[in-house]
Amino acid sequence: MTERSHHPIIVAKGLTRIYQPGGNEVIGINNVNLEISSGELIALKGNSGSGKSTLLALLAGLDTPSRGTLIVANNDLQQLTPVQLTQYRRKVVGMVFQTFNLLPTLTVLENVSLPALLAGHPYARVTNKAMELLGWLNLNSRINHLPSQLSGGEMQRTAIARALINEPAIILADEPTGNLDTRNGEIVIELLAELNRRFGRTVIIATHSKIADPHATLRICLKDGSITDTICCAP
Repeated sequence: MTERSHHPIIVAKGLTRIYQPGGNEVIGINNVNLEISSGELIALKGNSGSGKSTLLALLAGLDTPSRGTLIVANNDLQQLTPVQLTQYRRKVVGMVFQTFNLLPTLTVLENVSLPALLAGHPYARVTNKAMELLGWLNLNSRINHLPSQLSGGEMQRTAIARALINEPAIILADEPTGNLDTRNGEIVIELLAELNRRFGRTVIIATHSKIADPHATLRICLKDGSITDTICCAP
């Protein structure tokens, strides 16, 4: 087991994201102050509209804060150029989505390999790494299948392998069990927890359910874009 570090990998101060659709002000995240240590497994809790997805999008560098600061793995995200942000998304964070987001015309092996190939890594090394991940996830027999030929659980495991191919420090999972039945949902959460325990990955799981609670080292509760509670679950 890899021990958690006390060094913060994520620091947010006064983090705020305000949207203005049609001139109306909608608060996604409101004045969030947060420190997350390397190696934590975070259950980010809250109902739909609480700000979970907005916070993950900011952490992933997919959205920009309206104000406040956000530093992730020593990257001040507001100071990065578009090219640097692209590199950040490829190398620092791995994303797992509720809707899987696999490319329908690529095989399982190709979907998993794509982020590493786009990052410029050699084909042979990428393929070997992808095969290693797919073996760990019990997907050896599916490497040449298209997403349409997979079950929901197999698609999400493929998405996890894709998120890991560039060995990111942080895994961001946005409702990763939302389209899965109970058993496959449990399998996915257990895989994310194993990544945290065995390999020291910082994992943040956004969910409105309690499925990740038994594995979490920290639970962060959001409501209307603000943190309402932070609960340490570590022994």
